[in-house]
Amino acid sequence: MILQALCEYYERKGGLAPEGFEFKEIPFIIVITEEGDFVRIEDTREENSAKSFCVIKSNGRSGTKILPNMLWDNLAYTLGYVKDVAKEDTKEIDKAIEREKSFKMLVNNLSEKYPYNKDFKALSLFYSHDISAIYNDPLWNEIEKKPTINVSFRINGRTNIIACDEDLKKEINVASEQIKGNEKICLISGVKSKCVLTTTATSIPGSQATAKLVSFQVNSGYDSYGKTKGENAPISEKAEAAYTTALKTLLSKDSHNKFYIGNRTFVFWTIPKETNERESEFEKMFASIFSTSNNDNPDENVNEVIKAFLSPKTGNEIKGSDDKFYILGLAPNAARISVDYWQEGTVAKLAHNISQHFEDLRIIKSVIDMGKPDTLLSLLISVTFKGSNIQPNLPEALMKSILQGTLYPVSLIQACLRRIKAEQTVTSRRAAILKAYINRKTRIYNINNTKQLTMALDKENSNQGYLCGRLFAVLDKIQDEGMKARTIKERFMTAAAATPAIVFSRILSLSNHHLEKIENKGRVVNFEKLKCEIIDKFTCDGIPARLSLDDQCRFFVGYYHQLQDFYTKK
Repeated sequence: MILQALCEYYERKGGLAPEGFEFKEIPFIIVITEEGDFVRIEDTREENSAKSFCVIKSNGRSGTKILPNMLWDNLAYTLGYVKDVAKEDTKEIDKAIEREKSFKMLVNNLSEKYPYNKDFKALSLFYSHDISAIYNDPLWNEIEKKPTINVSFRINGRTNIIACDEDLKKEINVASEQIKGNEKICLISGVKSKCVLTTTATSIPGSQATAKLVSFQVNSGYDSYGKTKGENAPISEKAEAAYTTALKTLLSKDSHNKFYIGNRTFVFWTIPKETNERESEFEKMFASIFSTSNNDNPDENVNEVIKAFLSPKTGNEIKGSDDKFYILGLAPNAARISVDYWQEGTVAKLAHNISQHFEDLRIIKSVIDMGKPDTLLSLLISVTFKGSNIQPNLPEALMKSILQGTLYPVSLIQACLRRIKAEQTVTSRRAAILKAYINRKTRIYNINNTKQLTMALDKENSNQGYLCGRLFAVLDKIQDEGMKARTIKERFMTAAAATPAIVFSRILSLSNHHLEKIENKGRVVNFEKLKCEIIDKFTCDGIPARLSLDDQCRFFVGYYHQLQDFYTKK
């Protein structure tokens, strides 16, 4: 299903590299004359990326295999250059000589095969001349800094590089005819056609350059009836070219259809129902929520995203809500790429799950956090020490719970509680996380007689943990106004959330002393009334001896709600 969806994306997207080709960044171009004389080196880089050219796919080189790419390659192949090699290291020098020799042989064969092609002839003449003038070019120092970068050639006065020559398309057909094996039924398309023996590399960050999404074992128990490599699981040339090109496009540097969480790479795409639609509005904004890149403005465009996701509530339907939506999570795994996550559905279903996530997170915010959207990155930072040491699997687990509408990971709640207890501070995001966890758990497990937490203070909530949190906030506020200090919060908050009965017996008596220090006697009366109002809601057993993990969450939400209510204008 994954490969079929990628093939469907390739067919629908349009403007992608044709079969047998790929878009490749080529930072430097060697410009030559029709007589093969060197002219100059051109730099195609702008800012952090180089210009991409549609060239024949790179060969799957592995180990010591020598295979030149079609008129573009690194310096070892194009010029026989290797960096920082000692003269006595003859092995590396010999390898570079062999690679350059193979590239020259390819150029000469093309020149002989297409005698009318002036570009091929010029490149053949270039290698028959003395090319030492290249090393005196002002840009040579830039090239030799990284000899693995790609280099190609262009005739002076022409607009395109030789590697994009029209005659090279014929070489694709020749290579296809040389593939051994009979026609077989493709497992992706179901069409009987010529199938590939090996697939193209589609590496991701953290993997080897030769890593593949689909690979075949050799002599490892997966061969049957004498079949090897791709013959065991036939994939047609057309389907292989489609899914690899689609995946490379989604993973490309300029792609907005990817984001990274930990060492995982996630790509996503839509298949619009309307045949004239090649892109989805939902697809353009999706990555803003889940990106964990720490940019200058990590909340960029998130407000617009939230409006779109909440459109079912406002009555404004998302355009293309019936479109198919796919999310693929990939992880590096030795020489291959492993599929770590796969989800398919409709835009409407996904939008519902994400809008429910934002609904669960809704909480009254402090002045400091007012107007700041809750992105995945901001939530993770709020449960860690200054945004560092995020648990390895926590971002992925949180993302999956949001997309699938399942329970938030317990590790997120535990991390949140640890930070609150360590810093003695309940921020709006931490309170929102605890509220969302409790409400989602109550809804999913359909827990009877359990009141969900509201956005702001709920005076009708009689949960013992919530009441303890409210009462602690009142006592904290009394000390703040009477003594201009908050030692109760610093000394007793953690213990009050775990064993409230022991702690409150002490701090309730302290609050009487703190009330005496408040000069405004009307304020004293209000505090006394509020204390009695909360205490009256406890059961006949009084303040509980211990609070469960869920009730500890309610404790901190109740504390936060009550404090925010103090600062809300009546």
